[in-house]
Amino acid sequence: MAQGEYGARVGVPRILALLDEHRIPATFFVPAICAVLRPDEAPGYIARGHEVGVHGWIHERNSLLGADEEFDLTSRSVDILEAQTGIRPCGIRTPSWDFSSSTLEIIRDLGFRYDSSLMADDDPYELLQDGVGTGVVEIPVEWLRDDVPYLSTDMAAASRPNVTPMSLASIWQAEFDGAYAEGGVFQLTMHPHIIGHRSRMVALKALIEHIRAHEDVWFATHAELAAHVGSGLMRPPTQKPSQETSFRSEQEY
Repeated sequence: MAQGEYGARVGVPRILALLDEHRIPATFFVPAICAVLRPDEAPGYIARGHEVGVHGWIHERNSLLGADEEFDLTSRSVDILEAQTGIRPCGIRTPSWDFSSSTLEIIRDLGFRYDSSLMADDDPYELLQDGVGTGVVEIPVEWLRDDVPYLSTDMAAASRPNVTPMSLASIWQAEFDGAYAEGGVFQLTMHPHIIGHRSRMVALKALIEHIRAHEDVWFATHAELAAHVGSGLMRPPTQKPSQETSFRSEQEY
């Protein structure tokens, strides 16, 4: 609980300052209970030009819920964020990147434009349901581009990752370099209570400066990226969509 509070009290202001410095828009995926406890937080992201997306009610595991309960929690999350920000969220990242057999149907029922929880490609693709295109853009994630596996300590599991921040920055820089060479998407997932510590922010700043040294790079929110590639992705599933030159800087709450 205190670690999560650190993210809100210390990590988020540091991240926002860095994003402001480099004029980078980001997507903050916020569990609704966090928005309820800190009602000024989500509107603050919007006021600074960022996007707010759905990240569950209280970081529940979708695959452990019944369909009705999952729909109820997700729709209530949408309502909370819309009421606070005045903007209906158009995207979702499921807690723990977890999908149940009902999740895609719920995403469609609630009118989400995109999801960002799955891992079937490096670049955005269209989600299919029973082999038929849904019109929902998937902006894929990957544990390789997430701060938790490298930096999070789990006392109960005796997990003690020992990756130096600059070593992690070099991994992410290599990921970006590959995406840049292919004209693709570099998407990064970070958590304020993980990346928001002093030494780790140095590594994040180094990564941003590395990316800034390249020409023709687009920093975009998930919503902007989904809108940009959406029409081009809606094609027969046997065709791989053309790759777009873009970069995604994203924060996960």
